Amino acid sequence: MYDFPELRPAHTALWSAIAENLARAGLDGVPDILTFDGEPADLWQAPDLLLSQTCGLPLVTSLGNTVKVVATPRYSAPGCSGSRHRGFIVVSAASTVQRLVELRNSRCMINGWDSNTGMNMLRAAVAPLSRDGRFFGSVTVSGSHLASLQAVASGTADIAAIDCITYAHLSRHRPELAGSTRVLAVTAATPCLPLVTAASTDDDTLAALRTALQAVATAPELAEARADLLLEGFETLPDRAYRVISGLANQAVAAGYPALA
Repeated sequence: MYDFPELRPAHTALWSAIAENLARAGLDGVPDILTFDGEPADLWQAPDLLLSQTCGLPLVTSLGNTVKVVATPRYSAPGCSGSRHRGFIVVSAASTVQRLVELRNSRCMINGWDSNTGMNMLRAAVAPLSRDGRFFGSVTVSGSHLASLQAVASGTADIAAIDCITYAHLSRHRPELAGSTRVLAVTAATPCLPLVTAASTDDDTLAALRTALQAVATAPELAEARADLLLEGFETLPDRAYRVISGLANQAVAAGYPALA
């Protein structure tokens, strides 16, 4: 889910090590390379999915019976705490806005309606400020956190919520872009984006995947790749840990703000 060109060498190195561990465990047909193209929703729903990363909101809505959670990453990015992360609500660096309430009737940019950090967390933050089911003047879909940040930086949008891990990567690799924005507020925390496998994956394969992930989380030769990815390790959380995501949605509904608007 953090597929920036600058990070592909690190992702590739990590996957190569995972694949080697899986092969040693006796798994057949493990892909040698990662799939970097294709529609994410199609990949997540593939019956032969071995390993992928998904957003938490689809996990608790459309993917409930389609995938199993393998592990939850821990990242070192600002805004992260253990295996939890937050959304950064950002405005232009030149903006004089100091409080979220001042953005009433502003132009909001989201990466997608099915995004936890970009939409769901933002909706929960704005819900107490809404009036008659509305807060923003307009809500537009950009298609990615990067595009949302670019819209805020260029002035074509006033506000966006950006995954804090994405923001950290862009601050490192595209500092001019990130520096054109500033963090106005921080959302509630939810578990980081989970690694998933097909619901049909058997227990032995699931165990092998978790063992392989723990191996690459501590391998000395992968220290540089992990640092590039801001990756500290992996945790195995119970499924109920992700209920906080749907809980945020329910809070917005209870506040009379069921849709970001």
